[in-house]
Amino acid sequence: MTAPHAIDGAALLDEVEAFHRRFNVFPTEAAYVAVALWDAHAHLIDCFETTPRIAFLSPEPGSGKSRALEIVELLTPRPVATVSASANALYRLVDSADGLPTVLFDEVDTIFGPKAGADEALRGFLNAGYRRIGGALRCVGEGSNQNAQVFNSYCAVAMAGLGSLPDTVLTRSVIVRMRKRAPNEKVEPYRQRIHEKQGHALRDRLANWADTVRDQVAQAWPAMPDGVSDRPADVWEPLLAVADAIGGDWPGRARAACLELISAAHDNDEASLGVRLLTDLRDKVFCGADRMPTAAIIECLLRMDDAPWGDLDDKPINSRTLARLLGQYVTPANKPIKPRGIRTPSGFPKGYYAEDLTDAWTRYCPPHPEESATSATSATPQVNGGESVADTATPVRHMSTEAATQPILAH
Repeated sequence: MTAPHAIDGAALLDEVEAFHRRFNVFPTEAAYVAVALWDAHAHLIDCFETTPRIAFLSPEPGSGKSRALEIVELLTPRPVATVSASANALYRLVDSADGLPTVLFDEVDTIFGPKAGADEALRGFLNAGYRRIGGALRCVGEGSNQNAQVFNSYCAVAMAGLGSLPDTVLTRSVIVRMRKRAPNEKVEPYRQRIHEKQGHALRDRLANWADTVRDQVAQAWPAMPDGVSDRPADVWEPLLAVADAIGGDWPGRARAACLELISAAHDNDEASLGVRLLTDLRDKVFCGADRMPTAAIIECLLRMDDAPWGDLDDKPINSRTLARLLGQYVTPANKPIKPRGIRTPSGFPKGYYAEDLTDAWTRYCPPHPEESATSATSATPQVNGGESVADTATPVRHMSTEAATQPILAH
């Protein structure tokens, strides 16, 4: 019998990755790396402060999400697959003496999506169990003989669903955005009677390997790639700790996958309309101006063909929606951003000042693009002297009174 210390972790995880490749077509190489590391981390979950969720999401059915969950189920410890469960049942499952389960939730869009019911308790379970200190306080007993008891919710969770998920879940997850297979993308047909045994054999070997590195992983503080901090670092720390313990080329592949998938998650994040609005205001509306009337801002936003501002809940953005979105953020003086009066040649309309937005731009927006903002200024409506709409559309900079009366033409 092979001694436990002789297990080659890198070769073993290569086999886990190859097993996924037989039945899954993931969108990127980084996804295969992340999923294989996630499988391994589930065997070491007691070593970590957090456990990242992994979410297989797609815009359409038939994209391989459920198959991905089926393969994860074969490779992880004490898996419990469900499409419907009560929060109380899950809390009791996690608190059982059998050990922490791996919960695999298919059709998770029925919990969070537009057709979801009002099961806040289940959503609370999925949110709270990401961190070891998470839990729920419940009354337990019969009749009037009730006692308060804290139920643990910390466990590994893999999800699959259509569409997207709330920010509270997305930011705690490694996101794999699945696609329908192209005609030239082939996979091996999955046959449970044959392949379940093969998957379980890999699972048992992963468990044996995990026992040989448990103490090492529990004390690990893996180095993060440059620029990865805060919540993304919490998500990826367990996976990088596993990669470092595995060795071989996995530490390098893991960090490359970390950067790629974090970047992709930001690129595909449509939940944060506020950040999108702030970024568009900085890069495509103000473009260096120190103040802009509300009417000019809205006109600029509606001219952006690739932006969501023309269709927010089936209607275009208006001054009230703009004020509501910006009011979530604060000025450098720590007061909510609000419209203020702006003096223009034709009146005193309400608008926004760059000095009120600078703190939010610094804190929430991605780094300013290095290229010139010249092309972005084409979104600013042209000025036609004497017309009220054109007057309010003019970006007003600090300048002399005489210069302020001259039209500022788009490039």
